Amino acid sequence: MNESEAIMAFTESEKVKTGIIWASQALELLGGLTQPERPGAEKTIRMKMDMMIQEVRLARRVTGDPAWDEIEPILDQATVMMRSGVAPESVVHLTRALSRVTSIGHRSMSFLKEKGLL
Repeated sequence: MNESEAIMAFTESEKVKTGIIWASQALELLGGLTQPERPGAEKTIRMKMDMMIQEVRLARRVTGDPAWDEIEPILDQATVMMRSGVAPESVVHLTRALSRVTSIGHRSMSFLKEKGLL
């Protein structure tokens, strides 16, 4: 890993982490919505998931770190669960993805600290 890759990994990890946390919180709120409100909320969450998957793909390309390859299938599984009508249960997958993204961010942050850039 070089400085540029570490900076990109760190910034991408922060963006993806934010999206995962947002989606997890939104999924927790679904239970409090009325039936007419749920389809629109679920569609919004799925759109956010699609955006996160694109960010993960971008992160893989710009950093060259194969650790990003582990995250997309987890987010895909969460999306499948949402589309299958069990959206709140997909939070467990988002938690797994969050853990992996956090590890990437931590590793890149440690590298940048060692280089005196953070």
